[in-house]
Amino acid sequence: MHHLRFVLLRVIAPCLALVLLLGGLSETEVRAESDPTRGDVVAVVEHLRLQVPRESRDQWMAAERGSWEPWLNQQPGFLGRDLFWDPATEEGTLLIRWSSRKAWKSIPMAEVETVQERFETLAREATGQRQGNPFPLVFEGELLPQ
Repeated sequence: MHHLRFVLLRVIAPCLALVLLLGGLSETEVRAESDPTRGDVVAVVEHLRLQVPRESRDQWMAAERGSWEPWLNQQPGFLGRDLFWDPATEEGTLLIRWSSRKAWKSIPMAEVETVQERFETLAREATGQRQGNPFPLVFEGELLPQ
């Protein structure tokens, strides 16, 4: 009996650890889904990665809250977003959910550039950097729900 319990624990424990590990991922990290709080179906997820040094995480979040967050909340078709930070690569990942690709892509580039300028200004003020973008874009793409 003791041997059987030992064998089961050696097999079940790693399987259980894997289930818990995978189960801990949020749905948006794995795939785009409906936003249960709003009842909206996500059609596309804008996927961005920014260079965000460890010591500047708080400044990045403050710049996001003061620029992109309020602007996005006013955009037709915007369903929500999730921000993550990867300590291994020191990158911020943004997953921005849209009701349609058309809603996302129909936003005038001039508006996007204005918000980006505001983001960079806030980021420079917060980090003390005198010019440029303290959090440059390193990847831009889109994800589709499955």
